Amino acid sequence: MKIAIGSDKSGFAVKEAVKAWLRGAGFDFDDLGTVDPDRVRPYYEVAGAVAPLVQQGVYDRAVLICGTGAGMCVVANKFKGVYAVACESVYTAKMARAINNAAILCMGGWIVGPEMAVEMVRTFLNTDWCQDLEDWRAANMHKFAAQVAALEESVYSGE
Repeated sequence: MKIAIGSDKSGFAVKEAVKAWLRGAGFDFDDLGTVDPDRVRPYYEVAGAVAPLVQQGVYDRAVLICGTGAGMCVVANKFKGVYAVACESVYTAKMARAINNAAILCMGGWIVGPEMAVEMVRTFLNTDWCQDLEDWRAANMHKFAAQVAALEESVYSGE
Protein backbone atom coordinates (compact mmCIF):
# COMPACT_ATOMS: atom_id res chain seq x y z
CA MET A 1 0.00 0.00 0.00
CA LYS A 2 1.40 3.38 -1.04
CA ILE A 3 0.50 6.27 1.27
CA ALA A 4 0.72 10.05 0.95
CA ILE A 5 0.89 12.22 4.04
CA GLY A 6 0.76 15.98 4.34
CA SER A 7 0.09 18.80 6.73
CA ASP A 8 0.07 22.50 7.12
CA LYS A 9 1.83 24.18 10.06
CA SER A 10 -1.01 23.35 12.47
CA GLY A 11 -0.68 19.64 11.78
CA PHE A 12 3.10 19.47 11.48
CA ALA A 13 3.94 17.96 14.89
CA VAL A 14 1.22 15.31 14.60
CA LYS A 15 2.31 14.52 11.04
CA GLU A 16 5.89 13.96 12.20
CA ALA A 17 4.68 11.50 14.86
CA VAL A 18 2.59 9.64 12.27
CA LYS A 19 5.54 9.54 9.86
CA ALA A 20 7.76 8.00 12.55
CA TRP A 21 5.16 5.31 13.16
CA LEU A 22 4.69 4.65 9.40
CA ARG A 23 8.45 4.31 8.98
CA GLY A 24 8.71 1.93 11.93
CA ALA A 25 5.77 -0.14 10.70
CA GLY A 26 7.37 -0.49 7.25
CA PHE A 27 4.81 1.45 5.21
CA ASP A 28 5.75 2.97 1.85
CA PHE A 29 4.88 6.67 2.11
CA ASP A 30 5.76 10.11 0.81
CA ASP A 31 5.47 13.40 2.69
CA LEU A 32 3.81 15.83 0.29
CA GLY A 33 2.98 18.54 2.77
CA THR A 34 4.87 21.05 4.82
CA VAL A 35 8.30 19.55 5.46
CA ASP A 36 9.78 22.56 7.24
CA PRO A 37 7.63 24.44 9.78
CA ASP A 38 9.41 27.65 8.78
CA ARG A 39 8.35 27.19 5.13
CA VAL A 40 4.64 26.57 5.48
CA ARG A 41 2.28 25.33 2.78
CA PRO A 42 -1.38 26.18 3.48
CA TYR A 43 -3.90 23.36 3.90
CA TYR A 44 -5.62 24.03 0.58
CA GLU A 45 -2.34 23.63 -1.33
CA VAL A 46 -1.42 20.41 0.45
CA ALA A 47 -4.86 18.81 0.05
CA GLY A 48 -5.03 20.11 -3.52
CA ALA A 49 -1.74 18.36 -4.30
CA VAL A 50 -2.50 15.06 -2.53
CA ALA A 51 -6.13 14.40 -3.51
CA PRO A 52 -5.57 14.25 -7.29
CA LEU A 53 -2.76 11.75 -6.76
CA VAL A 54 -5.14 9.54 -4.79
CA GLN A 55 -7.73 10.07 -7.54
CA GLN A 56 -5.20 8.93 -10.17
CA GLY A 57 -4.18 5.86 -8.15
CA VAL A 58 -0.62 7.04 -7.49
CA TYR A 59 -1.41 6.59 -3.78
CA ASP A 60 -3.83 4.09 -2.28
CA ARG A 61 -4.52 6.11 0.84
CA ALA A 62 -3.58 9.44 2.34
CA VAL A 63 -3.41 11.17 5.70
CA LEU A 64 -3.91 14.94 5.81
CA ILE A 65 -3.52 17.00 8.97
CA CYS A 66 -4.41 20.66 9.47
CA GLY A 67 -5.77 22.49 12.51
CA THR A 68 -9.15 20.74 12.68
CA GLY A 69 -9.04 18.37 9.71
CA ALA A 70 -12.02 20.14 8.17
CA GLY A 71 -10.14 22.32 5.70
CA MET A 72 -8.14 19.43 4.27
CA CYS A 73 -11.33 17.37 4.07
CA VAL A 74 -13.27 20.05 2.19
CA VAL A 75 -10.55 20.47 -0.43
CA ALA A 76 -9.83 16.74 -0.86
CA ASN A 77 -13.52 15.99 -1.45
CA LYS A 78 -13.59 18.34 -4.44
CA PHE A 79 -11.93 15.62 -6.53
CA LYS A 80 -14.24 13.10 -8.19
CA GLY A 81 -14.03 9.66 -6.65
CA VAL A 82 -11.94 10.80 -3.70
CA TYR A 83 -13.56 10.25 -0.33
CA ALA A 84 -12.00 12.07 2.60
CA VAL A 85 -13.35 12.08 6.15
CA ALA A 86 -12.35 14.34 9.04
CA CYS A 87 -12.05 12.11 12.11
CA GLU A 88 -11.50 12.77 15.78
CA SER A 89 -11.45 9.22 17.15
CA VAL A 90 -10.23 5.72 16.41
CA TYR A 91 -13.84 4.61 15.94
CA THR A 92 -14.61 7.24 13.29
CA ALA A 93 -11.35 6.40 11.50
CA LYS A 94 -12.40 2.75 11.38
CA MET A 95 -15.95 3.51 10.23
CA ALA A 96 -14.68 5.96 7.59
CA ARG A 97 -13.03 2.95 5.96
CA ALA A 98 -15.55 0.21 6.78
CA ILE A 99 -18.69 2.13 5.89
CA ASN A 100 -17.62 5.04 3.67
CA ASN A 101 -14.64 3.45 1.88
CA ALA A 102 -12.71 6.66 2.50
CA ALA A 103 -9.23 6.80 1.02
CA ILE A 104 -8.15 9.94 2.89
CA LEU A 105 -8.08 10.36 6.65
CA CYS A 106 -8.12 14.01 7.73
CA MET A 107 -7.27 14.98 11.29
CA GLY A 108 -6.80 18.10 13.35
CA GLY A 109 -3.46 18.82 14.97
CA TRP A 110 -5.33 21.06 17.41
CA ILE A 111 -7.78 18.25 18.18
CA VAL A 112 -5.88 14.96 18.48
CA GLY A 113 -2.51 14.35 20.08
CA PRO A 114 0.28 12.36 18.46
CA GLU A 115 -0.54 9.06 20.19
CA MET A 116 -4.21 9.25 19.24
CA ALA A 117 -3.29 10.22 15.68
CA VAL A 118 -1.00 7.20 15.33
CA GLU A 119 -3.73 4.87 16.57
CA MET A 120 -6.24 6.45 14.19
CA VAL A 121 -3.89 6.01 11.24
CA ARG A 122 -3.09 2.43 12.24
CA THR A 123 -6.78 1.62 12.38
CA PHE A 124 -7.57 3.46 9.14
CA LEU A 125 -4.83 1.67 7.22
CA ASN A 126 -5.73 -1.75 8.61
CA THR A 127 -9.47 -1.56 7.97
CA ASP A 128 -11.03 -2.70 4.70
CA TRP A 129 -14.30 -1.57 3.19
CA CYS A 130 -17.20 -3.49 4.77
CA GLN A 131 -14.87 -5.12 7.30
CA ASP A 132 -16.71 -6.52 10.33
CA LEU A 133 -20.12 -5.42 8.98
CA GLU A 134 -23.19 -7.62 9.06
CA ASP A 135 -24.17 -9.04 5.66
CA TRP A 136 -27.20 -6.76 5.34
CA ARG A 137 -25.12 -3.67 6.14
CA ALA A 138 -22.37 -4.66 3.68
CA ALA A 139 -25.02 -5.12 0.97
CA ASN A 140 -26.32 -1.63 1.74
CA MET A 141 -22.78 -0.23 1.49
CA HIS A 142 -22.45 -1.66 -2.02
CA LYS A 143 -25.77 -0.02 -2.98
CA PHE A 144 -24.52 3.19 -1.42
CA ALA A 145 -21.32 3.06 -3.49
CA ALA A 146 -23.28 2.64 -6.72
CA GLN A 147 -25.63 5.49 -5.84
CA VAL A 148 -22.78 7.82 -4.89
CA ALA A 149 -20.95 6.97 -8.14
CA ALA A 150 -24.09 7.81 -10.13
CA LEU A 151 -24.53 11.07 -8.18
CA GLU A 152 -20.92 12.02 -8.79
CA GLU A 153 -21.29 11.28 -12.49
CA SER A 154 -24.26 13.62 -12.75
CA VAL A 155 -22.59 16.36 -10.71
CA TYR A 156 -19.25 16.23 -12.52
CA SER A 157 -20.82 15.92 -15.97
CA GLY A 158 -23.00 18.97 -15.32
CA GLU A 159 -26.32 17.17 -15.74
